Amino acid sequence: MDLALKGKYALVTGGSRGIGRGIALALAAEGCNVAICARTKERVEQTAAELKANGIKSIGIVADVLVKEDIDRVMKAIIDSWGTINILVNNVGGSGGSAKTAPEETPEDVWLDIYNKNAMAAIRFTMKAIPFMKKQEWGRVVTISSLQGREGGGRPWYNMAKSAEISLMKTLAMNREYSSHGITFNSVAPGAIIFDGNEWDIFRKENPAAFQQRLEAKNPSGRLGAPEEVASVVAFLCSEKASLVNGACIPVDGAEGKSF
Repeated sequence: MDLALKGKYALVTGGSRGIGRGIALALAAEGCNVAICARTKERVEQTAAELKANGIKSIGIVADVLVKEDIDRVMKAIIDSWGTINILVNNVGGSGGSAKTAPEETPEDVWLDIYNKNAMAAIRFTMKAIPFMKKQEWGRVVTISSLQGREGGGRPWYNMAKSAEISLMKTLAMNREYSSHGITFNSVAPGAIIFDGNEWDIFRKENPAAFQQRLEAKNPSGRLGAPEEVASVVAFLCSEKASLVNGACIPVDGAEGKSF
């Protein structure tokens, strides 16, 4: 299937590892020029080089999305280099996994940090991308939320932030001013995704028996997902083929989730 992404310009936030890296590589494989931003210089440079190997233009920017000026700098670098942005994938985020599980014992700065790292970063990048998408009469914004943004049961600060991302995409999609300019806003809600060095990978290595029990209890597919499986869905949503998909939240979780 030709997704008609060749020559488009995309930004994937948090694009140097895991799901973000998978998305960046999937878009590059379709001929899309891809910029990524993340905090770790070595990973940014390595992934940017991998992207260029697809014969596309790539930009790697070291940035911390908790710093508003860094977001401004990322967008300026892209516009200065390319003049526009066609696709924005809001992937950067975090769960606050080291925080206490009791909400009343969790410092307020944890709640704010998780909200800013997830929802607020998505808001800031999206608001900066929209004017360029309106001008060119075409745009795709995809925000990587979470299964826990669709249902209860997780860390409340994380559920709250991820629910906010889904709500943001749905509400913007319903704005006729944007849809009339060919811009779509969607979210993707991954379930448990495993990749080298993440929490699930560490859990599997440190306690294989408990990891297997968790799989049997929670995952009908009997396995965890891979970044590439999320990336394939995102690439489709970024394409011309998904022109009528707007305001959707698509779970990619192997039926792990309990919501409809």
